[in-house]
Amino acid sequence: MFVAIVLVLLVVGSIAFHFISPWWFTPIASNWQTIDDTVNITFWVTGAVFVAVNLFMAYAIIKYRHNPKNNQPAHYEPENSRLEAWLTGITAIGVAALLAPGLYVWGQFVNVPEDATEIEAMGEQWRWSFRLPGKDGILGTTNATLVDINNPFGINPDDSTGLDDILISRNNVHLPIDQPVKFLLRSKDVLHDFAVAEFRVKMDLVPGLVSYLWFTPTRTGTFDILCEELCGVGHFTMRGRVIVDTAEDYQTWLDQQLSFADIQAIGPGDQIAGQALYTVCSSCHGSSGEGNIALNSPKIAGQHSWYLRQQLQNFKQGIRGTHKDDVYGQQMAAMMAVLADNKAVRDVAAYVAALPSTVSDQNLSADLIKDADLEHGKKLYNTCGTCHGANGQGNYALNSPRISGQEAWYMIRQLKNFKDRVRGAHPDDVFGPSMSSMASYLRDEQSIADVAAYVTTLTTDTGQSKESLVQIETDQISLAGGG
Repeated sequence: MFVAIVLVLLVVGSIAFHFISPWWFTPIASNWQTIDDTVNITFWVTGAVFVAVNLFMAYAIIKYRHNPKNNQPAHYEPENSRLEAWLTGITAIGVAALLAPGLYVWGQFVNVPEDATEIEAMGEQWRWSFRLPGKDGILGTTNATLVDINNPFGINPDDSTGLDDILISRNNVHLPIDQPVKFLLRSKDVLHDFAVAEFRVKMDLVPGLVSYLWFTPTRTGTFDILCEELCGVGHFTMRGRVIVDTAEDYQTWLDQQLSFADIQAIGPGDQIAGQALYTVCSSCHGSSGEGNIALNSPKIAGQHSWYLRQQLQNFKQGIRGTHKDDVYGQQMAAMMAVLADNKAVRDVAAYVAALPSTVSDQNLSADLIKDADLEHGKKLYNTCGTCHGANGQGNYALNSPRISGQEAWYMIRQLKNFKDRVRGAHPDDVFGPSMSSMASYLRDEQSIADVAAYVTTLTTDTGQSKESLVQIETDQISLAGGG
């Protein structure tokens, strides 16, 4: 009897939880109401079976149980053709009710409307980027062998249809409302998954293949893109956003973006022009970019040009240096008035990247890490090294700057800023939130000091010839934080 009561309570509790549960569908924002209907049918069919089976078990336990009072044994019936026939028929109907709606919706899901606009979504550890067709409405052909720092999508430069393709290097993409969109999905490295809950769509990105999905946005708003495939240590930080606009707002946004031809036409920064502009910068960062603790100016010599350009643009566009607690970032943001345009940013970055990395003679860092545990810092750095490299050399593909040779005092401050969301919290900061999430695993100030101390022991060859390889980068990188 006790088991029968438990089964009945299980049924009652499950039904009650189903209707009062706070975990339910997000409000739909696409044409895929049929997917919701299919899920609901699945719930009703499996729910009905769950209720029927458990209540039947409770009934059988009570009706056919052993009764010691009148010496009645438990009833046992090894075969019942009539019951088996009913169960087989009902099961067949239930399976058909589960499969038929799904197959019907899947048939719609794989057949894309002819008027759908094709957009490419590129996934890589751990970010999204996008490619939209230009005025010709056609995406140019691509080849994985053409992927490099200047051509991250691998677009064929000899294909005229690809020259006007719009490249979006940030994690956010805009779409017009009520227009069907087909997303072509590519991965540069490992398995990823493109999922937007409000659109009811998701699909794996498989290296070497192009998968796809399609939907029609039905309401304006901002919706999160999630990677729902475990893709490495930074998987949880791989987020993006789809912004659905009115037709007018979408066109305004689209007109501000750069095409593949525009980006290819942008040349490298001019080091001579950058040297003249750097005169103002040197008053804080030093004539050789060695930094100055007294002025809270970090060492910048030896850093890659793509990262310098990215951060200068972030300061210039208010993405960095606007938080009320970022006192020194605000000072840097104010100085950005010296750099009038993107060309000035490129020129300064090119000059600074050519400066040889030197060892600072300042000793504040030594005081901050004198009690650090290098072995503990080395263990913690195993996670950091996934992006920044085993020797702290940095990795453009993961948007991770070089950190070897950097002063410990600056690393400690920035790790605290990321951890406290002083840095990396701006909605247009594409890569900062990832670093904020990763910094959260450093639980206390001692752990931060240990990591910083260990990083100071790393060495990287940063000869000028190596740096010159990245000075031909395009403004696609420097514009990662804004238009």
